[in-house]
Parts: sequence; structure tokens; C-alpha cells
Amino acid sequence: MQNVDTGSAQPADEVDFAEHANTYKQFLNGAKYGAALVVALLVAMAAGLVGPFGFISSLIIFILISAIGIYILR
Repeated sequence: MQNVDTGSAQPADEVDFAEHANTYKQFLNGAKYGAALVVALLVAMAAGLVGPFGFISSLIIFILISAIGIYILR
């Protein structure tokens, strides 16, 4: 087996911690808003499939819950 030099390894002292913190913040925001949209989608699907609502009403429910969720999480 050969040793391959990747050339991009840096010591821990030289790592850009500001960029790491920014990436982590973006990941948390994506997870937070993504979870809110999934919850809104599940509620709208339940309303459309189980309740007396149709497709258009479920779409309106999804948009309203998404807007409220994003406003609250902001």
C-alpha cells in the first residue's frame, strides 16, 4: 500500500474557525427551517387526506403554516 500525500492537511492551529462557525450556523438554520417546513407539510397532508379538505385547501394550509412557522423561528 502506498502513502499518498494529499497536500491539504493543516494543523489544528491554522484552521479557519470563523468559517467553521459560519458553516455551523448555516447548518442549524437549515435544519431549523427544514424541520418547520416538514411539520407544515405533514399537517397539510393530514388535513387533506383525513379531514374534509381538498387539495387547494391543503395547499393554503401548508402556505399559512409555513409562513407562521418561519415568522416565529426568525
